[in-house]
Amino acid sequence: MSRLSAIVITRNEAAKIADCLDSLAFCDERIVVDCGSEDDTVRVARDHGARVEHHAFEGFGAQKSFALSLASGEWVLSVDADERVSPALAAEIATAIGEKDADGYEMPRSSSFLGRAMRHSGWYPDYQMRLYRKAASYWDGIAPHETARVRGPAEKLTGELLHYTKRNLTEHQEVLNSYTSLAAEYLHNHGKRVRGPELLFVPLAVFFRTYIVKQGFRDGAPGLIISLFTAYSVFLKYAKVWEKTNVSYPRNNKQ
Repeated sequence: MSRLSAIVITRNEAAKIADCLDSLAFCDERIVVDCGSEDDTVRVARDHGARVEHHAFEGFGAQKSFALSLASGEWVLSVDADERVSPALAAEIATAIGEKDADGYEMPRSSSFLGRAMRHSGWYPDYQMRLYRKAASYWDGIAPHETARVRGPAEKLTGELLHYTKRNLTEHQEVLNSYTSLAAEYLHNHGKRVRGPELLFVPLAVFFRTYIVKQGFRDGAPGLIISLFTAYSVFLKYAKVWEKTNVSYPRNNKQ
């Protein structure tokens, strides 16, 4: 039987890490890479049987890559602290790594927002590459949404990865601000330039795509909120890129 390692990266996830690790009990090892939690994340993770290592945060992709390097299994399952592997998905994973028909497997992610499982707005099925053969995998993509990729064939699973997003809109806004800063930094460093009209028309197009094309209206009020937040996140990301290119702030000279 192939050995399966689960990896999780954390910072201040004491309220969520226990349930996450419990859903990974079927794995041969569980590795948590923490970047300096100020709560009980490390203690809780160890109490639930995980190996915990510290690694200074250098980006989500870098954290995941470091966690991957620690895995001893032929197969690696990567999840976030706010995600849970459903029993159906766990059983399907065990079958998949036994058959070895692919180098990676995508799985549908079911996300809850404002207490409701979202089925539209571009949030479902939201396939994620989370199960992959270690020797055939690598990390790629634009910060902060780097993702695992495989060099060989990939297939899709049907069991759901359950995703419990932020508890309220305040937390969601805080994450949005952090993520757009990371994305803007990446785009600016790679030569992206934003013109004034883009600050208006690109977010409007994103709202139309999310709410109308991807049928966010079918998710009720949460779908409208998601659509507006999605458009706002694009506006904020582009505004931050524009700021980096066009605004020079005076230095604060210490007296």
